[in-house]
Amino acid sequence: MKKNTRNNILIAISYSVILIVGMVLGIKFIKDQGFGVKRSPQLASNSDGKLAEILHIINKNYVDDINTDSLENLPIDSVLHQLDPHSVYLPPTDAQDMTDNLEGNFEGVGIEYYMLNDTMMVTGVVKDGPASQAGIKLGDKILSIDTAVVSGRNLPKDQLTGRFRGKAGSGVSVVLMHNGTQAQSRLMVTRGKVNISSIDAAYMINAETGYVRISKFGANTDSDFSAAANNLKARGMKKLILDLRDNGGGYFSAATGLADQFLAENKLIVYTQGKHEPRTDYFSTGTGAFQNGKLAVLINENTASASEIVAGAIQDLGRGIIVGRRSFGKGLVQEQFAFDDGSALNLTIARYYTPSGRSIQKSYKKGYDAYKHELDERMMDGELTGDHTSFQDSIEKNEGVNVQPNKRIKTSGGIQPDVFVKLDTSGYNKFYANLVSKKVLSDYVFNVLTNRYSASFIDQNINSFALGDTDFRDFIGYIQRKNVAIDRMQLYSSKAVILNDLKALLCRYYLGDVGYYRAANQTDNAIKQALVNLQ
Repeated sequence: MKKNTRNNILIAISYSVILIVGMVLGIKFIKDQGFGVKRSPQLASNSDGKLAEILHIINKNYVDDINTDSLENLPIDSVLHQLDPHSVYLPPTDAQDMTDNLEGNFEGVGIEYYMLNDTMMVTGVVKDGPASQAGIKLGDKILSIDTAVVSGRNLPKDQLTGRFRGKAGSGVSVVLMHNGTQAQSRLMVTRGKVNISSIDAAYMINAETGYVRISKFGANTDSDFSAAANNLKARGMKKLILDLRDNGGGYFSAATGLADQFLAENKLIVYTQGKHEPRTDYFSTGTGAFQNGKLAVLINENTASASEIVAGAIQDLGRGIIVGRRSFGKGLVQEQFAFDDGSALNLTIARYYTPSGRSIQKSYKKGYDAYKHELDERMMDGELTGDHTSFQDSIEKNEGVNVQPNKRIKTSGGIQPDVFVKLDTSGYNKFYANLVSKKVLSDYVFNVLTNRYSASFIDQNINSFALGDTDFRDFIGYIQRKNVAIDRMQLYSSKAVILNDLKALLCRYYLGDVGYYRAANQTDNAIKQALVNLQ
């Protein structure tokens, strides 16, 4: 797989998540850093009027000098592509989804579902959320939502997404069958505010080492982390692995808030500067939850924006080690300009710089399309797999793992790791990719493995059990019944990957995201390297 890790692909493809709607890397907006969200006082009713307004905003706020006269006859998207890859126009629905995602809450019922055999199956229920309080449970099969029959009809995704969303206090009628029964029940669920922690997983890997996974920087990330860290410290944590892989960013203030959790007082975390924005410095307060203790930060090629702020500060200040692969390279700061029709303009107004003065933004001089495919280039030239002859860790070998403050590290964009961990492509082939795209792995988990392994067994044996040859033979039979053409050489080449993935998905079903990462991390090379370097 070229651009995503195994974990990211499986979660994305295996679950139709209605809790969170993500956006493309780099179009995250910022909050609470002296800029805010600005609402346009008047919105023209036609596209020409909106374009004129956008050009006016660009003239007054864009990070660099720009000749807007040359842009007047272009469509809005083309205008923004002439600026940089991260200035974007968001239609009303996308703008609202982004806000809900990063705010860490929305109004709805709080479930995840998966379409299994054309039936909507509940695969996650937010603790203490409206659905949980109404009696919806893991494994329930939802037949209809209000008057719409949603199972047995093979409905496209756009006719399913958003059916549970609605104003808090409003009701939604659900007909379902509880797991293990054939009797239908009708429940009335009262929609409410659903709060989602930005911490995907937090647990103890061993007696002294904690693990925290953060996939986005939302409004409450620093407080969520503080609570998680205090809980882990109470369980004996003296070392920490902070996993920011595949973290595309989020609120700027959340990034500085998280970095503050690790630093002594009055340390420069980051500064921002642009043509219309004077330099603004952000310093640590010395009130963080994990200022002492060894720290390893995991990054990869999809670690971007706000997460690069944290990694850059930790590296420049010598607070910990960075493990993984070079990060995405987004060092542009966006401000959101909201229009009265609900749409929004996310415009680049500044660049951010790490404590040593590094701008980690990778080049976009070759144009928008080349920028979008830059990660593919990293794969092609061998950087991700460690075959790049010019690759070096960010630290010369005789310097150890601590970066001296103000030491500038040469880079072509992004944060270069202190300890490189190559992308493991063993077992990844066309046949495996076909299984993932057809959702065969998750179908097998829900149809077969959930009947074979109980929740109590998984909870008690997650660190010791492994799926074996019987499970694999049954999986082959399941593939055949699905009429999927089998390439036996590629199938057996992918055996280890498939069994690990099936275990991780099974653990996620019963134990949530923390179960997924507890299982997946057992064979994760970056985790292994972090543990070695935290000794």
